[in-house]
Amino acid sequence: MPLQRYSRADSAVSSDRTSPPGAAATHWPVGGWTIVLLLVALALIWFVPLGWRHLVPSDEGRYAEMAREMFVTGDWITPRYNGYKYFEKPPLQTWMNALTFAWFGIGQWQARLYTALAGFAGVLVAGYTAARLINPAAGFAAALVLASAPYWQLMGHFNTLDMGLSFWMEVTLCAMLLGQRAGIGGREARRWMWLCWGSMALAVLSKGLIGIMLPGAVLVLYTLIERDWALWRRLYLPSGLVVFFAIATPWFVLVQQRNPEFFNFFFVVQQFDRYLTPAQNRPGPVYYFVAVLLVGFLPWLSLGWQSIRHALAQPRQSNGFAPGKLLIIWSVFIFLFFSASHSKLVSYVLPIAPALALVIGAYLPHVSRDTWRRHLIGYAVFLVLAAIGAYFIARSGDARTPNVLYREFRVWVWAAIGVAFVLTLAALAVLRRTERGVLPSAVAFGAAWIMLATIGGTGHDVFGRESSGALLAPAVKAALARLPADTPFYGVAMLDHTLPFYVGHTTIMVASPDELRFGVMQEPSKWVPTIPEWIARWDADPHALAVMAPALYGQLAAQHVPMRVIARDARRVVVEKP
Repeated sequence: MPLQRYSRADSAVSSDRTSPPGAAATHWPVGGWTIVLLLVALALIWFVPLGWRHLVPSDEGRYAEMAREMFVTGDWITPRYNGYKYFEKPPLQTWMNALTFAWFGIGQWQARLYTALAGFAGVLVAGYTAARLINPAAGFAAALVLASAPYWQLMGHFNTLDMGLSFWMEVTLCAMLLGQRAGIGGREARRWMWLCWGSMALAVLSKGLIGIMLPGAVLVLYTLIERDWALWRRLYLPSGLVVFFAIATPWFVLVQQRNPEFFNFFFVVQQFDRYLTPAQNRPGPVYYFVAVLLVGFLPWLSLGWQSIRHALAQPRQSNGFAPGKLLIIWSVFIFLFFSASHSKLVSYVLPIAPALALVIGAYLPHVSRDTWRRHLIGYAVFLVLAAIGAYFIARSGDARTPNVLYREFRVWVWAAIGVAFVLTLAALAVLRRTERGVLPSAVAFGAAWIMLATIGGTGHDVFGRESSGALLAPAVKAALARLPADTPFYGVAMLDHTLPFYVGHTTIMVASPDELRFGVMQEPSKWVPTIPEWIARWDADPHALAVMAPALYGQLAAQHVPMRVIARDARRVVVEKP
């Protein structure tokens, strides 16, 4: 069967043309307590740095601020951003972040906690699935591959919607794989399929229709390619649809009742126009995501092709189901789907990552010691070359991001590469000293890339602290504290994605609605359409604050608009009416 339990058929493994010589490992590569310690170590590395970086625009600040507003207003049905209705995405992550603020207070690490939990849980789900489908060694390897893939590790530490979506899509995929195993009882299969339907509903509540459209399209393609029509009789469609709609429907009904304009904007504009037209101004060539996956799975590229061949070569299960081929179809279709889109962002193909980890994890225990030694030596050389290349980081810089920041970041990059290089040498030493296959050595190699991503990602805060607005927040909060509670705070031709969160105060949009165009159209009284109108309001207000770009501040100052600067940086100026 595909992704078979190799302990049942070592002879089949050794005769597989895609497998290297020798039998694969089938048991845990380390003891039980060692696995517990490794999980604790990973949890510490994963969660402790959450508050070490400032929130960066635009996604991190946006989704943190939406959750803050939901928490302080108590409106859990109508999402708002900067005080305006915001229906671009469903509310699951906003709910989770608002609950986190309620339980732990409002802050940076709290804003990232749900995303980090989703990423960490995704590692465990991948390991559990591979262990049940194949054997414990494959489970250990799949978890290791996913945890050490820079794509998954870094996205698990940014407050964006794609990690939550990817986690629930991973649960959808893994529940399908576990529910379609040959020989399991009907009750167990039904429970797994109900979990599959339920997680699809949560994926829809995470980011919209792609939560069900992508898994559905993959399933249709799989049955057409593999002619596995019997699969559809094992999906528990009637009861599964009940589970799906019971979870997904209530919020859509409630928000539509309160906001009649919701349906057209959410389903037509955001779900279809966003994909089919360039209206979002997020273009990219058709090969955009090739580089994303090459960098995102960089530690495991040398095993990629053999891993795919290994998955495709596995025979069907006795019930006709082919898990390995489903994983490949899942990865290829999602990759092509977003490659064809007019709107592209780095995080869009993240749902591929767990499937690739399962494919590579299934093959990793088969890798010969000689192949693995060459793998480690190759990556050690790569890290040396990367350290040399990092020297040129210090040549970058402009007015918004001064050269001194790049020079500071280069130190972090060198530290990250240095730790990764030492751990790669440790992986070579472990390989020489153990005869228990390649997995003990792979632990050290995986740790190298986990630390590289963690140190490098933490060092990125040299840029994040400047772009976040956090350095301006104390002065702005002090000004607001001494002014009346109803003092207006204007965003003049600027939607600052982080300052409202750090200040704890929304801004009134002026002249440029930015991505809040839908919100200001629904509530036009909440914004100021032109700068001359704003100047008139500014003159009439007894007290007021405003944030704007430095160039606009210079123009307004030249017009003798009365303003007193209370905080500024390279990106924005915050002024108070004298």
